Parts: sequence; structure tokens; C-alpha cells
Amino acid sequence: MAVVSDELMEILRCPVAVHFTDKGDDPGQLRIVKDSWLVCDDSGYKYPIRDGIPVMLVDVGEKWKDTAEDDLPVPPPED
Repeated sequence: MAVVSDELMEILRCPVAVHFTDKGDDPGQLRIVKDSWLVCDDSGYKYPIRDGIPVMLVDVGEKWKDTAEDDLPVPPPED
């Protein structure tokens, strides 16, 4: 079973990058990293997945923006 369903991945977008006008027709797409994070290549924001639920809050995604993907903690902290 996928950590986030394919159906949800089809509609989820980074709340920051969706406003970008220079990233094509569908900005803010996300990809799953380490089965615990959603990463947006357009914005660099990284959103934790806690108990199977993506935490898509801008301030949370921004907090992890400068953390390298290899350094993202698994499981994500509860802060």
C-alpha cells in the first residue's frame, strides 16, 4: 500500500508553488521521498507525512526547505 494514494498525489500541490507563473501549466507537483516526505521541486519546500497524512502547512514546508533530502529525518518529527 502506498504511503499516500495515487489519487491524492494527483490532486495535491505545494500551496506555495501553485502561484508560480513560470513553472508550466501545473506547478507545485509533489514527489514522495523516503516514504515520509512530499517534496516540491518548484519551490523546494518539503512537507512531512505523519501517520499517513501529509502536513501541507506552508510554515512547516518552509522549515525543511534548506534540508537536503538525504538529511530529512525518518520518521518526521512531531514539532
